[in-house]
This record gives sequence, C-alpha cells and structure tokens, in this order.
Amino acid sequence: MNVNPLNDGNSSVLVVDDESGMRTALQANFLRYGWRVETASGVREAARALELSSFDLVVSDVRMRDGDGFEVMCSVRKSSPTTAVILLTAFGSVPEAVESMRSGAFDYLAKPISFEQLQAAARVMERMNEKSSSNDSSNIAANSALVSSGIIGRSPSLLQTLQRARAAASTDADVLIEAESGTGKELLARFIHENSGRSRKPFVAVNCAAVPEHLLESELFGHAKGAFTGANAAKAGKFEIAEGGTLLLDEIGEMPLNLQPKLLRILQEREFERLGETRSIHLNIRVIATTNASLGSMVEQGRFRSDLYYRLNVIPLSIPPLRDRIEDIPALAKYFAERFSTETNCAVPLIDPSFIDKLCSCDWPGNIRELSNFMRRVLSLHQGKTIDAECFDEEFRPLGRGQSAPLTMADQGKTISDLEKMHVEKTLELAHGNRTHAAVMLGISLRTMRNKIREYGLPPRRYA
Repeated sequence: MNVNPLNDGNSSVLVVDDESGMRTALQANFLRYGWRVETASGVREAARALELSSFDLVVSDVRMRDGDGFEVMCSVRKSSPTTAVILLTAFGSVPEAVESMRSGAFDYLAKPISFEQLQAAARVMERMNEKSSSNDSSNIAANSALVSSGIIGRSPSLLQTLQRARAAASTDADVLIEAESGTGKELLARFIHENSGRSRKPFVAVNCAAVPEHLLESELFGHAKGAFTGANAAKAGKFEIAEGGTLLLDEIGEMPLNLQPKLLRILQEREFERLGETRSIHLNIRVIATTNASLGSMVEQGRFRSDLYYRLNVIPLSIPPLRDRIEDIPALAKYFAERFSTETNCAVPLIDPSFIDKLCSCDWPGNIRELSNFMRRVLSLHQGKTIDAECFDEEFRPLGRGQSAPLTMADQGKTISDLEKMHVEKTLELAHGNRTHAAVMLGISLRTMRNKIREYGLPPRRYA
C-alpha cells in the first residue's frame, strides 16, 4: 500500500457525493493513501454519519439531489467545528468560491480534479492539525501571545482570522483583505505568502495611494524605452518583479478607474504588456489586495468597477480592530516595549498593571499603529525602570472625534469650499498635524487628505 507519510492510518475522511462513480473513486484513492474512509450519498446520509462519528476531513460535492455541500458544512460545524471541509463542484464560479470560503470551507476545488490535487490540500490540512495539536488552546493561553509573521495575539477572533488565512495560503486564489487602518493588513498578507507554496519567491508590495497617479501604471506594469518623456531605459514593473511569488496591492480602492480594466485583464488572463510594448508577458503570481474602505460601497457609488471587485474578492478576509481584541493589548504592549528598548539600547522597563489597565480602557481608533506610536512616545520620554498610569496620563492624547466646534452664524454665509477648508484645518489640529490620523477621522484616504492640504494651502506640520 502506498501510504502517505503524513498519514499514520489514523486520519479519517467522510466522502459525500451523489454520483456513485465519483464516490467510489475518491474512496479508493483515500484508502490507497492510508485514510480511514466512510461515504455518504447525499446531505441527509452525511448528517447521520456526522452524528455517529467524528472525522478529520469531509470532502463533499456542492450540488446534490437532496441538497448542497453548504448544508453538509453546516452539519460539520454543529457536530465538529475543528473538522476541515473541502468542497468539490463541476460548476465552478467565483461567487460560489467566495461563499464557500466565507462559510468556513478549508478549500474549494473545481471538477475535474486530479486526486493529487485533492491529496495536496489534505496534506496541508494535516500539517495544520499537527501544529494545532502541538500548540493547543491551553498552551496558547499559557503563553503571553501567539507570534506569527509579526502578528501578535491570542484572542479567539485573531486566531480565527489566522486559521482562515492559512486555508487561503494553501490555494493559489487571489485574496481581498478589508479591515480598518492600522490593523496589520500587510502583515496578514505576508503571513499568507510565508505559509504558501510561494514563500521562497518574492513578496512585492505596492501602495496604490502613495504612488502618484500618473506614475502608477508604469510602476505596476513597467515600460519600454521611450514609452514616454523621461523613459530613458526599459523598466520592469512590480508584476514582473513578483513573478512566482505574491504581489500586494495595498489600498486598492485608490487605484484610478482608468487602470482598473487593465488590472482586471491581468487577474483573468495572467498576462499583460509593458507600456510602449505589444509583446505579452505571462505571469505566475498570487495577488493580494487590501483596503480600509468598503469596496462594495465604492462599487455602488461608481468609484470602483464591479467586475474587478468580484474578481479580487475570491477569498475575503478581515482583521478584527484592536477594540475587539482587548485581551491582546498586554502582549502587544510588552512586544513594543522590548522592540523599542532594543532599538535604543536601553533596558526594557517594567510595565505596571496600572499602565496596562489604562491601555485596555481605550478604543484605539488607529488600532495597532496608534498603540505602537503611543508606546514609542512613552518609552522615549519616560526612561525610568517602570512605566505606570502616570506616564500614560502625561502622554495620552485622544484624537477628540466629535470635538469640533459647531457652526456659528458667521459660518453660515460661507461657501461649501470655505467650510470644508475649516473642517480639514480643525481636524489637523485635533490630530496634531498627523495626516494619517486626520484622514481616518474624516473617513477619507491619505491621498485625498494630501490633495485637500495642497488645495487649501494648509501647512500640516505646524500643528505637530
């Protein structure tokens, strides 16, 4: 018997398919690799099997005569939340894949599939289970934090996010991460890359909001010599540089509408041309896009193409804001204290419980980025052996949302442009000149914030 070296014969699988030929073929192949196998011919039979036994893996067809694979997945979640589910379908579609991953599927494969493809997904699942058993919840709770790819914490919401990210990493599907500013979207993208088969290849990040609009196309796709004024030599774009690896498109909502069709074509065809060239370049990359805005809302407002949104949103992920994972704040504070002390060659101070209590009482609208900046300020200005509640009170400056003065009678005769200028200026004051914080407070992108500052001639540094 050709036994999978990762499988010692104790792993079990439930195969659910209403086609007897497919059911028999899957059963035979799993048996050949040393699995214990049970089969079910439909949703109801699978539900009965799940009531009687527990399984490490469930492989289910999506469309069956008495229901669908999502019903099977619901039965699995009720009876054994730790069991992985792989869905198979002959009618593969992006919306169906999105729905399967949102519902908690470990993987989603389109028929016809090779058993090697299915077995590869099962191997990834087994490795994850091995890691989980060696680092179970009691061990995690005993440690100060789970640290992975720079992501720190042990809150259930964060661990669930990492579990979904690991599942996404086992596929080659594109990923869309929607989360608030400062939560660590790039860290999660790197986590996916490092846990994927592309980990030995490049990880390339592009901030779509930071690159000037007229240069973004060349930055992404490259250009030929002489393609435009100043193009004195040919240049490879970020898509080429990321070949074989992962390309992160940060703040994808800031991508200009005129570039979105070209990005859509790349995602669909995995090929493109440099500016000024007609030769097509073929790609083998995974694309991860991140945004702090709701792309669905932007689609409704006509600010983002719907077809591009659905193509990016194959596997949607999010990261909980810091206010929803307060239990991670002590570990984060300790991490930043050790990191910043090492950078300055200072002794790591003792963090008094009163300081931690103060940290945990805040909402941190800027999330981990805001907490990090605050810890750096405290450690820079209070270099004693201990940081306590008094240090917190001296340095903490809330952003003061909602503290702007109401409009007066004198304001009522001003133009909308005048009022907007006043509001932007007041917000910069409240944010102490920090343009990123001011943009978060106003609900706009950093690029829009910069444009407003230029438009109204506001010197943001004077508030710092």
